[in-house]
Amino acid sequence: MVCNREHNDCDRISKLFLLECDRLREITACDFTAVALQQYKGLDIKWPFVSGNRNDKYKYITVRLGKGIAGKVISSSSIMKIDNFPESIDGKSTDYPIMLAERLVSAFAVPLIWKGIPRGSLLVGYREACEFTEKDYDKMKEIARRVEKLLPVYFLD
Repeated sequence: MVCNREHNDCDRISKLFLLECDRLREITACDFTAVALQQYKGLDIKWPFVSGNRNDKYKYITVRLGKGIAGKVISSSSIMKIDNFPESIDGKSTDYPIMLAERLVSAFAVPLIWKGIPRGSLLVGYREACEFTEKDYDKMKEIARRVEKLLPVYFLD
């Protein structure tokens, strides 16, 4: 996904997404938050916005629709929890590159909807085992709605 706007607009849009990632990390006391977005054309999914990252590996991660935590959330349009990575997953650990790259043990992700279609995923992750509560889910939904309001300025027609 490439920002087709003026450089200053791209910076402003990025800052808005990152502000929401930072806000979510603060209110959930998690180690890592991220927004994954499906490419406007095609099935590839990338992680353009993260907070709490330990390295820049996320910049090089691309998964296909239905693969990895983001691909599964987008393709199913449903939430996904991982309580104890890699023991509690279906498939191979290499199918979850963001979990490996950031050494996450627990994660929770919700879909991001644009024009009635799931086009992204909002993720919170912990580097140790964590039990997710209904309150955590409510916080995620609240921030997800805020992030969804930013999607029209990111996905250009």
